[in-house]
Amino acid sequence: MVRRKLLNSVEKCVDEALEGLVRSNGGLALLRGHRVVLRSDLESIKGKVALLSGGGSGHEPAHAGYIGVGMLSGAVAGAVFASPPPGSVLAAILTLWKGGASGVLLIVKNYTGDRLNFGIAVEQARTQGVHVDMVIVADDCAFAQPSKAGRRGLCGTVFIHKIAGALAEKGCPLDEIVARMNEATKNIGTLGVSLSPCSVPGCLPSFQLPPGEMELGLGIHGEPGIKRSKVASADEVVKTIISHMTDSSNKSHLSLKSGDKVVLCVNNLGALSCLEIAVVSKVERGVLVVRVMSGSFMTSLEMGGMSLSLMKVDEEMLRLFDAKTTAPAWPNLSTASVSGRNMFMKPEEKPAAASDNYNEGSLSSVIRLVLESVCKILLEHQEELNALDRAAGDGDCGSTHALVANAIQEWLHTSRIPGNFGQLLAELALLVQQSMGGSSGALYCLFLSAAAPHLKQNCDGAAWAKALHAGTEAMKRSVTQVLAEHFQSELFSFILECNCKLNDKADLGAEATRNLTARAGRASYVASEHLTQPDPGAIAVAAILKAILNALKA
Repeated sequence: MVRRKLLNSVEKCVDEALEGLVRSNGGLALLRGHRVVLRSDLESIKGKVALLSGGGSGHEPAHAGYIGVGMLSGAVAGAVFASPPPGSVLAAILTLWKGGASGVLLIVKNYTGDRLNFGIAVEQARTQGVHVDMVIVADDCAFAQPSKAGRRGLCGTVFIHKIAGALAEKGCPLDEIVARMNEATKNIGTLGVSLSPCSVPGCLPSFQLPPGEMELGLGIHGEPGIKRSKVASADEVVKTIISHMTDSSNKSHLSLKSGDKVVLCVNNLGALSCLEIAVVSKVERGVLVVRVMSGSFMTSLEMGGMSLSLMKVDEEMLRLFDAKTTAPAWPNLSTASVSGRNMFMKPEEKPAAASDNYNEGSLSSVIRLVLESVCKILLEHQEELNALDRAAGDGDCGSTHALVANAIQEWLHTSRIPGNFGQLLAELALLVQQSMGGSSGALYCLFLSAAAPHLKQNCDGAAWAKALHAGTEAMKRSVTQVLAEHFQSELFSFILECNCKLNDKADLGAEATRNLTARAGRASYVASEHLTQPDPGAIAVAAILKAILNALKA
């Protein structure tokens, strides 16, 4: 089945994408009549080498996203996954040359179509007196025995854009840049893994992967990789990639030895979430990583996968890598080394309360019984609360309550129970704050934190009434700041107004939320006609109150 894409026209999607990029970036301009994007300040490259790259579209932000001071001077785009015609490449070369460049360097990925079409343009430009040359990037580490066409050009090409751009900005001559980039390409390796295919607009997916399988070593156009296997964890996938990339029996391997410094690029091939890419980025890699780029740098339309690129660097190469650029797709990286540093800062210690005291008597047993009862009922209601929450939220109300229930159970096994109710509520507030996210966690924390001070000196009926009133008022004050009231605070207030039959009142209050309009949280964005269930937060509060009462009666 052809996948739906957010386009106006399959035929015009490349032109409209280039126009969108240029319209959103004042440093770029289009070359009329061609799919060519250039720096809008060409006068600033007079006397310097101009850098030109390109290839088929569908790999955005490559290559036009890397145009700017300190990187590319221009990029030539073909149709999706198709090499651009020589005429457009030649037009870009001549525009840069006639704009005053001292030479033009073409940075080309190692694909037959790109080598042919860019190569034709180079030869034609030379007949017109242009000082032009070409560097081929072939960084694919997939195949132990590369084909006669050689290794494919992948995301490591972006490293060459950056290093060559920094050299050109310094005023280095074309011949020197070419020589240094030809050496640099030998120190770059890339390997990727895919969990799902990509599809050219208007076409079927380029390949099929059975459910639960992934493929190692695919090309950025969906070309076959080297093997398929069951989907593994992020740690295992990274270990497999690095091991294959550096395996000396693999003729396409990247040779790394102890002490080598590398720059790492964790590249989203299109459809992975930022969360997944961040998880991959944190994996220990066993090499000295001095910089990490993490994001989308050379994609494959909507392919669900990622690639890792490594480039060995010395101090001079690292300075070039760190040089400033205005290219919109280049990340703003820290110049601090990544490996061997302490990632964690020590938090400020919470000062111990002066009146700490702990109760090991009968009251402690009652408190323990009450808390265990609350935890038990929250865990039993987890799936019910999740199901209710799916109607209006993200379906995790039960799961978040289970988190705090588990945290309290752990606390009961490892800590002593405070003999002061104010201190008890304060410690429970801290547990909620640390273990339970979302609006519910914040509201419980507010309630407990505001109630706690009223029970430090006294715990008679009047003190409890003040504490409960303070807790509900604190919730209302905070929720009012976002022009809303929350069902849990409504339910607390409703119950506190009742003097008897608290179990029945709790259920009645929770059920009443079925007819209330959500004015806060994710449910506030859902049309009221779709909200036909009681609020899960209110159901949770009712369950907690019933658990407390039942435990006290036991």
